[in-house]
Amino acid sequence: MTKECFISVDIEASGPIPGEYSMLSLGACIVGAHDVSFYTELKPISTSFDPAAIEVSGFDLAVLEKTGEDPLVAMLKLKQWIEASSGDAKPVFVGFNGCYDWQFVNWYFIKFVGSNPFGFGGIDIKSYFMGKHSLPWSKTTSSQLPLKYRPDTPQTHNALDDAKAQASIFGKMLAFR
Repeated sequence: MTKECFISVDIEASGPIPGEYSMLSLGACIVGAHDVSFYTELKPISTSFDPAAIEVSGFDLAVLEKTGEDPLVAMLKLKQWIEASSGDAKPVFVGFNGCYDWQFVNWYFIKFVGSNPFGFGGIDIKSYFMGKHSLPWSKTTSSQLPLKYRPDTPQTHNALDDAKAQASIFGKMLAFR
């Protein structure tokens, strides 16, 4: 059986889809070892933005144009971090509403690096929770999590803070039998 390394990933973006909108920041950490982490802020690839997305993230696209990392450099650094952090284990993408975050991470990896070290999928914590407890989708929001799964750290819309909170949630779900 292949050993797996669960990596919690969260992103902030300027809108709902990659390509037309930009991934602005990315945070990642190892589930069960939250201090093994990665964070980057990226130069926008587009001037398109959804005002609500910018309000949530708190980023200024003009500032990121000057201070953000080139997406190629950022994604190469992330790939190297994933490989170093997962060692001989298979890296597995984990996200809370993972479909949203994974689409950006996958698109950026394919566009700038040529391949995605996570492969073609990952674990969505909301879906895992739904299946684990036979709940309807409408009961899987983070505010509806039972106390036993609540994160140890706050969710702040900082990609690394949220990746750590998600890792805490997923680790607790894995541990609960």
